[in-house]
Amino acid sequence: MPNKKGMSFIPRWVVLGVYGIALSIFLPVMSHAQPTENVKQAMSMLKAKTAKLGAPGIKGEDAVAGKPVPALYFGTTKINNNFAVVDEVKQEIGGTATLFVKSGDDFVRVATNVQKDDGSRAIGTVLDPKGKAIAAIRNGSAYYGEADILGKPYVTGYEPIRDPGGNTIGVYYVGYLKAQ
Repeated sequence: MPNKKGMSFIPRWVVLGVYGIALSIFLPVMSHAQPTENVKQAMSMLKAKTAKLGAPGIKGEDAVAGKPVPALYFGTTKINNNFAVVDEVKQEIGGTATLFVKSGDDFVRVATNVQKDDGSRAIGTVLDPKGKAIAAIRNGSAYYGEADILGKPYVTGYEPIRDPGGNTIGVYYVGYLKAQ
């Protein structure tokens, strides 16, 4: 129907209907982008917090969940059984964070806020030896995508921790539990 100036107008119900359809199409796409951005922000934060402590390195061994593993340090700060950094990341941006140390062919959680079913920290558990993340890390690459962690789906990021010589000595991890 034309208005006073001879221009047509679209009834409000049509505009609202089109808007509703557009939201139903595009909102799911936008919501998938959000966790990826959160993962990247959390990874940047985790790496920045550890970098402030100093260069990563291995100094001797330390028991984690009763198992002897290499002792991961950033500067003079021992990371094994030290949850300050991973808990700060969780407090500031949410999600979960872990620092793994390379122990033989495995990567062992030495500092984490990922929880087991009983609510305890999942320290001493290993990065899935058959997962996509470990394959990328072994190739010297990062992995960003979905991963199953202790039986639960997460949107994740994994990056190698390298010593000053460029050797992979551990893994940075951040992730968010997927909505189910």
